Amino acid sequence: MLKETRGFDFTGYKPTTLTRRIKRRMDALGLAEVGEYRDFLELEPEEFARLFDSLLINVTSFFRDPPAWQALRETVLPEMLAAKDPSRPIRIWSAGCATGEEAYTLAIVLAEALGPDEFRERVKIYATDLDEDALQQARAGVYSERQVAELPEDLRRTYFEPAGPKYAFRRDLRRQVIFGRNDLTHDAPISRVDLLVARNTLMYFNAETQTGVIRRFHFALGSPGYLFLGKAEMLLNHGDRFEPIDLRKRLFRKIPSRRAHGAAHKAWDEVERPVKTSPTRLEQAALNAGPVAQLAVDLAGNLAVANARAELLFNLRPRDIGRPFHDLEVSYRPVEMRSVIEQVRKDGRPAELRDIVWHRTAGTDPSVYHVQVVPLFRQPGEAVGVGISFSDVTHYRRLRDELEHSNRELERAYEELQSLNEELETTNEELQSANEELETTNEELQSTNEELETMNEELQSTNDELQEINDALRARTEELDSANSFLSSVLRSLGSAAVVVDRDLRVQVWNTGAEELWGMRAEETQGHELASLDIGLPVREVLPSLRRLLTGEADSGGLEVTLDAVNRRGRPVRLTVQAVALRDERSGIRGVIIIMDQLNAADA
Repeated sequence: MLKETRGFDFTGYKPTTLTRRIKRRMDALGLAEVGEYRDFLELEPEEFARLFDSLLINVTSFFRDPPAWQALRETVLPEMLAAKDPSRPIRIWSAGCATGEEAYTLAIVLAEALGPDEFRERVKIYATDLDEDALQQARAGVYSERQVAELPEDLRRTYFEPAGPKYAFRRDLRRQVIFGRNDLTHDAPISRVDLLVARNTLMYFNAETQTGVIRRFHFALGSPGYLFLGKAEMLLNHGDRFEPIDLRKRLFRKIPSRRAHGAAHKAWDEVERPVKTSPTRLEQAALNAGPVAQLAVDLAGNLAVANARAELLFNLRPRDIGRPFHDLEVSYRPVEMRSVIEQVRKDGRPAELRDIVWHRTAGTDPSVYHVQVVPLFRQPGEAVGVGISFSDVTHYRRLRDELEHSNRELERAYEELQSLNEELETTNEELQSANEELETTNEELQSTNEELETMNEELQSTNDELQEINDALRARTEELDSANSFLSSVLRSLGSAAVVVDRDLRVQVWNTGAEELWGMRAEETQGHELASLDIGLPVREVLPSLRRLLTGEADSGGLEVTLDAVNRRGRPVRLTVQAVALRDERSGIRGVIIIMDQLNAADA
């Protein structure tokens, strides 16, 4: 009905919350059935506004949950401002801003971080909500003393101006806060936002709607972009979109959809061309940097090249270059190389010797090498020598031995593993089932947490309403106390004994003059019938006249009689008794006022 007649679609909200808020309005009106309430809505259009206010729970305050705001100031803002170009504007979005306290809190935090002048030049805060009445109050920026009571005194003095009994946010800073209506479930999000604040807004939506809203938030944020949620809200299934900065304080950073892939390459004509290096030096440097020991033997059988690793491994010296290879120890240790070199030089094809074990020194573990012997050509068909490479494969040989040992162990364990495989599969299925149950339970707990937070805000909203009613009752009580004090003063100031009775002739007022005359305190007489009081006044003589006054049969001027009585000391006195009817605003008779004056001897 709300969607069809007023255009507000609440289908994405949690049904439990909607049901509870609608039931609240029904209880306030004394309606038991939903059909009755629908009929009432059709007959009383103003009820739509009250229902709408009930559904949109506008609970907010300045710096709500202060530790979270402190984390925002200390963690997110420095990172965000450091990454932002000083010439670019800073865009903030407060989604679900209610009556604006959260948006103005953002303004205070950023003004403190940047200074008022830079804040006015760079910052734009876009505050949105669905409730137009709340937005009107937010645009005014005027708050009661109770609403700003939680603000520190220095911030209240710096950022608010007195506006009669209330406080108004500074006009020069208020221009940077722009309020507008936005439905998070349907309207397009504000784009290129640096910081998005949506505290205790997502918890009112069901899971499907939350996913859609979070997708809009991800689109709205720039890169880098930051998200600030309420304490009851989490991003359980959105790790691909946001990463936590401070999970406990609900601060998140946007994960870009496509990450940048390195810096751009320079064009070929922009690349600085390298300075030419001597080929001999370059080749020698490349050989020395290689991880493999390398030698080269020329066609005459002399050692022509040895890199740094070969010199270290085979104890070669620079003077060995040019010596006959067969005179060097490396020609036969760790393996006989002379025949292999001759064969390679003759055939022109490479040869490979694998798993050559070399005990370099006694008492140490042996080393294992792969040796490659290849012919070297200056150009096709023109041989210039033979190259020899020694690759240390000790580590790999050890790994291979360990692998073989492990394989034997695995073979022995295979049968056991085979027998356990079925048990593992069964356990895996049970774990999968348990995991699904845990995920379901986690989602239910999250939903329950959001529901509890929603109820907490509803209770806070109700508490605010009760506080307003309490303030009104306190004011009425003060007025009533003042009126009672005034009436008591009047009655005390009368020298006469004054008594007020209701229509049943029960005592309602018994002043101090009556206490002095008859010796009974006011609390002993109130609520008792006048005729039942043990006083020295012949009440029965005046009762008929009093009843005529109550029925309106007597003269409107009242009655006056003189009676003999006995005072509280037991002495006879002569009294003048005057009685008039007590009338309300509509001239209805509510009781009788009786004034009793004691006559002195001369008057008697």
